[in-house]
Amino acid sequence: MNLGACSSSFSSKKMHRQIFLVSLLLIGPAFADLLQNSDFESPPSNLPKNSTTPFQQLNENSTIPGWSFEGTILYVTTTQTIALPGNGHALQLGQDGKINQTFNPIADYVDYLLTFTLAPGGQNCSTNANVGVSAPDSHSIFSFKQDYGKEGWETFGLYLGSWEQQEPINLVLESQSTESDANSTCWPLIDKLLLKTIETLVPGDNNLLLNGGFEYGPEFLSNSTEGVLLDPVPTAVLSPLRQWSITGTVKYIDSKHYFVPEGNAAVEFLSGVSASIQAATTLKDGSTYSLEFTLGDANDSCEGNFVVGAQAGSTAQNFTLQSNGTGSAKKLSLAFKADSTTTLISFVSYATTQTKDGVFCGPIVDNVVLRASQGMKSEIKWEVFIFLLFLVGIL
Repeated sequence: MNLGACSSSFSSKKMHRQIFLVSLLLIGPAFADLLQNSDFESPPSNLPKNSTTPFQQLNENSTIPGWSFEGTILYVTTTQTIALPGNGHALQLGQDGKINQTFNPIADYVDYLLTFTLAPGGQNCSTNANVGVSAPDSHSIFSFKQDYGKEGWETFGLYLGSWEQQEPINLVLESQSTESDANSTCWPLIDKLLLKTIETLVPGDNNLLLNGGFEYGPEFLSNSTEGVLLDPVPTAVLSPLRQWSITGTVKYIDSKHYFVPEGNAAVEFLSGVSASIQAATTLKDGSTYSLEFTLGDANDSCEGNFVVGAQAGSTAQNFTLQSNGTGSAKKLSLAFKADSTTTLISFVSYATTQTKDGVFCGPIVDNVVLRASQGMKSEIKWEVFIFLLFLVGIL
């Protein structure tokens, strides 16, 4: 036996395995159907036969495939007054209504992002459509906002958490209404849940910002033209828009239904002066950098004079775009010198705009690229190379 050849073959296989594992870390997003009956199309058991009402209350003998429930839960079918994003079925979380499902993580410490749809149970009662979403170590409350889209429902995205593979995760959705009337039709409707996983993001040598193109965020509904609303998140660690914290409300939009300057996704600012996103990155103090980005409109009939402030460390500048709402964009840049090792990059919208239909809208930002001056590029590439060698070593 040629031991040298055998050793060489083994080393080659090991190297190929390490390169493959590193490439998985570079890929980033993945999608897995981890939830059962996530659109509630498989009906509960023991439903009344030949019922003509769109709201059918479940009892103690009912079971929902894939889900457990407590409190008042109603199975809902589409009617002329209730529009649903799925194929015609949803659950209404009534008084003390709670549903939950346990799933198993597919890998250790990947990030889990949830997309779900929220709607009020009737007309003129949007203020009662409040839902709490919980997982281990996380809890968020979402409210139907109204005037953030043309449909009678809204889609939200959130960060659920990151756990070890062997740890069962219990996902809970429950009504958070202050309504005291147990017979009220205004309790929230839940439909169409999508659970997405994202691997660890690592820096590239062409952009010092992670997720500068906003490609890593919650999953989009295939049949929705409204995008995904992202509520305020004070820290990037817990943000569904990975690596970016959020102030106010922004809309995560896809290239299938909106104008997106580059790639598959972008961010649209909705709530005026309080809407902003912010990322932190480590730079070399005293060195010069260039922040490049694209400013535009989403082709959603949003007309107006958009003013967006860009800030990198202590350097700030306002940029203006006159929008006719048909999908326009221009590339802009901001040069600055890093005045600390940790530098904050932020974008804020200074205008509140609505379409002729009364829907809140605003400017979009995409393709944010942070580059070092020419003298720093070789140093940055070596840092990335050393980081990848470290990953190969521990694998």
